Amino acid sequence: MNRSRLAPGAGIVTVPGGLPVLRTAEGEFLRIDTGGTDPRELVARLTPGEGAHPDPAELRHLVAAFEEAGHAVTEPRRPPLTGRTVHLLGDPLLTEPLSRFAAAEGAEVHPATADDVAGLAGRRDTAVVWCLDSPVPDGLWDTADRLPARRTAWLRCHREGAHTWIEPLASAPGDVTAAHVRRRRLAAAAAHRELAAYWAGHRTPDTGPHPTEPSAALIAALLTADLIAWANGSPPRGAALPARRRLRRIDLRDLTVTEHPVLPVPEVAPLPAPAARATA
Repeated sequence: MNRSRLAPGAGIVTVPGGLPVLRTAEGEFLRIDTGGTDPRELVARLTPGEGAHPDPAELRHLVAAFEEAGHAVTEPRRPPLTGRTVHLLGDPLLTEPLSRFAAAEGAEVHPATADDVAGLAGRRDTAVVWCLDSPVPDGLWDTADRLPARRTAWLRCHREGAHTWIEPLASAPGDVTAAHVRRRRLAAAAAHRELAAYWAGHRTPDTGPHPTEPSAALIAALLTADLIAWANGSPPRGAALPARRRLRRIDLRDLTVTEHPVLPVPEVAPLPAPAARATA
C-alpha cells in the first residue's frame, strides 16, 4: 500500500520549545496543532524510510489533513511535461539544450523541419518550438502562426544583434502570434521603417554575439518554463506575466532578462466600398 509522504518542497521544521511548523512548497510557515499526537510521530510518519505499521486514529486524521491541503502525497511527483510532445526546429546551439531540458521534465521530444509544421496542426498536448540564432525572415513563421487556432501550442525565439527575443507561447485561438508581435513592435518603435527594413534583410552581415553555452542554457530554461506553464494550464505562482502575454528579451552580453506585456492585435474590418454615385 502506498503511504503518503510530504509533498515535494514541503517540510516540517522543529522549533525549539514550540510546536512543529510546516514550511509549504511556496515558502509559507504554518503552525501544526498535533493535539495529543507526539510531533515526532507525525514527522516519522511523513518521512520516507518508516515501516507500514498501522497508525493511531489521531495520527491518521493529521495525515489526512496534510493530504487534503496538498502538503502530503501518495504518488511520486510526475514531471510536469509528462504526456506532452514537443517538436523542435531551428539552430542546434539552442535546440540541443532545450531538447535535454524538455525531456528531463517528461516531454517526448522530436526534431522537425519547416515542412512538418502544417501537419502538426490540430494535435493536442503538442507544442512546436522554433529557435533561431538570427532575425526571422519574412513569411518563415506564417504557417506556424496558424497552429494555435487548431489548439497546437506554438513557441519561438530569435536573435537580433545582441538580443534574443522569446515570444509569448500561443496555444489557443486569439493568442499572441509572431505576426502580432511584429506589428506591436513596429507600432512601438520610433524607427519603424528602419526596423522593418532590418527584418526584411536590408542590413550588413551579422556580427553576433551568438549565444554561448551559458546564455543558450538560460534561453532553453526560459523556454522550458513556458512549456511547463502551458502544460499546467495556469501561470506559476508569483509570475508577473502569464506566458501567453509575455515577450522577453535576453541581452546576450550580460544575460539580463526583461519582460514586456504584449496583447494580440485584433482583426480590423475592411473599409466599406465607396457608395456608387447616382446617375441622371
